[in-house]
Amino acid sequence: MLTEERYAMILETVNKQKSVGLNELCTLLHTSESTIRRDLGVLAEKGMLTKVRGGALALDDHFAVAERNIEEKSALFQEEKEAIARYAASLLDDGEFVFIDAGTTTEKMIDYMPMKHITFVTNAFVHAKKLAQRGFKVYLPAGEVKLSTEAIVGAECQLSLQNYNFTKCFVGVNGISRAGGFSTPDPREASVKKTVINHSHAVYVLADHSKFDKVTAVTFAQLQRGQIITDRIEDKKYHQETSIKEVL
Repeated sequence: MLTEERYAMILETVNKQKSVGLNELCTLLHTSESTIRRDLGVLAEKGMLTKVRGGALALDDHFAVAERNIEEKSALFQEEKEAIARYAASLLDDGEFVFIDAGTTTEKMIDYMPMKHITFVTNAFVHAKKLAQRGFKVYLPAGEVKLSTEAIVGAECQLSLQNYNFTKCFVGVNGISRAGGFSTPDPREASVKKTVINHSHAVYVLADHSKFDKVTAVTFAQLQRGQIITDRIEDKKYHQETSIKEVL
């Protein structure tokens, strides 16, 4: 296949699907990974697509640089977050050992949690206080406090979490993309999320509809690694990538 033909097929696929993985392009074009990587680099330099780790995005996929603070996030999509949190809380069972990530949607879960014998670990000090006030046993990992997201992060936090084996984890996210996976702007938070996911039997990613077709600086997991709980999803092709529960 000629180079220009590959370029045309890559662009057609990316623009049609909004995002595409490297392996998918290799299979589609019967071409080596190194060649596809080179092609994506050329097309990205020409401003025809966005190259990300593991694939490429259409130009209308949004790359988010700045991260809102906790107050700004709390004001957004409140009804949607309530519905997501209510469903997520219903998944908890007696005797579980559960990680709850920092975030505005995960915080809302606490109000809906059934009074069962569940032990929690969280890297959100606000969540820890609310969980303890409701009568749950709760642990906080060591680490650095990130005030803008009210989260505990850093290498010490990761080391603390590596000792645990969670039955379930509920993780927040800033961007979801078919090529970019689950992503967040801060490498420290990404490392914490990755550690938790690697030590969890069941992984749930809580995200309202605004998080889809977005990529932020650091990918912490591919879509296949966790079930997404969202209010609604417009691009039904995401259902081909992982299990998705729509609650509205």
